[in-house]
Amino acid sequence: MNEEIEFILDTAKESMDSAIRHLEKQLVNIRAGKASPAMLGSVLVNYYGNQTPINQVANVNTPDGRTITVQPWEKNMLQEIEKGIMYANLGFNPMNNGDTIIINVPPLTEERRRDLAKQAKAEAEDAKIGVRSARKDANNEIKKSDDISEDLKKNAEIDIQQMTDKYVKKIDDMFELKEKEIMTV
Repeated sequence: MNEEIEFILDTAKESMDSAIRHLEKQLVNIRAGKASPAMLGSVLVNYYGNQTPINQVANVNTPDGRTITVQPWEKNMLQEIEKGIMYANLGFNPMNNGDTIIINVPPLTEERRRDLAKQAKAEAEDAKIGVRSARKDANNEIKKSDDISEDLKKNAEIDIQQMTDKYVKKIDDMFELKEKEIMTV
């Protein structure tokens, strides 16, 4: 196979892998009922004037399936961490006992489960758009190339389409798994 085609295929594969990795990160942030430290992954805390991820200023633990505890490394950070959790708009109501912040994770209502499933579907669709964009870029690169024969161009386009189909299937499988996890009571 032509080196130029191989390079184009590798670039497309990297872009598609990137879309999958991004989807995985987004799906972890969508809660499915059970408490998890990852639920606070998007929380930023004002740490001496800098917006800092919560896991860099405190220990985040889950003693049971319904509770998240946040133990700050510096006691004076309790209010800032509490504010950060509220600003993140995750639907949690943090309670401060002077040493730690305790968050009770409420059970999901049917309506909230549907909303979360829709959110997961939207993330999956965004990932598919990323994969299709990588396919389009690769196909354009192949069409632009003058030193590749027409047969090789056609074969490369077929390879790119097969790769795209494989990644779209993977995204659909990831979404189905997350949807099942969200909808399970």
